[in-house]
Amino acid sequence: MLITPFFRAAARIMDADTLRELLNDFKAGRLSEDEVLERLRTLPFEDLGFAKVDHHRSLRRGFPEVIYGAGKSVDQIVSIAESMVNKKSNLLVTRCEGAAGEALMHRFPEGKWHGDARLFTLEVRALSRAGYVLVITAGTTDIPVAEEAAVTAELLGCNVDRIYDVGVAGVHRLMAYQSMIDAADVVVVIAGMEGALASVVGAMSRAPVIAVPTSVGYGANFGGLSALLSMMTSCASGVTVVNIDNGFGAGCAAAIVVMKARELAARLEKETK
Repeated sequence: MLITPFFRAAARIMDADTLRELLNDFKAGRLSEDEVLERLRTLPFEDLGFAKVDHHRSLRRGFPEVIYGAGKSVDQIVSIAESMVNKKSNLLVTRCEGAAGEALMHRFPEGKWHGDARLFTLEVRALSRAGYVLVITAGTTDIPVAEEAAVTAELLGCNVDRIYDVGVAGVHRLMAYQSMIDAADVVVVIAGMEGALASVVGAMSRAPVIAVPTSVGYGANFGGLSALLSMMTSCASGVTVVNIDNGFGAGCAAAIVVMKARELAARLEKETK
């Protein structure tokens, strides 16, 4: 069966590169006006009945839609994932528990299920890495949330390093990594208990610090509320705080900072030529 350039384009997620290719094909006469209109007609989303998959998100935000797995059935998660992969979109499923992870591994054996972080990832399109995100935890128990942040940032195109178990109960451990903190473009700090590590790192880093409170702690921790309030009232200026146990949100925010910094650098380089 002969596949025309139009149908090849229709099988891809819509991002800036794909849209540019579509317009160039139209300009060169390889696509008719009707073919372009048909491609753009289905641009915003794909209606699966129980979900409307946003294939337009890469064009708007620079990265594709992410599947939030909690509360969805296994069949729903797999169907949404198939819709995205069919459009050549990289796949990230968050809060992906056992049955869903096993089903996704069976359907997409080339993917990876990160059990502790409750993530499933599949890199359909190779990414060019940019920037340097450093993920730091106060304790070992914070690692699942940290891995959610780290893997998210990686799948969104960042270079990521981890430093685990360097909390304030033995803060000298953190000081050994000052050179890595200095080199980072963004630092993500994950801590439970009283959440003090975010303030300490905020005082050590020139980079943006994104703090993630976790629900790790004894009774007066109130399921992460004490860490959240401590981070929000940090003495270190400029610390940004996401929701309790929201590693995905922190990883996403870190990737956006890197992406915008890269765009700014490219624009300044262009303007100085």
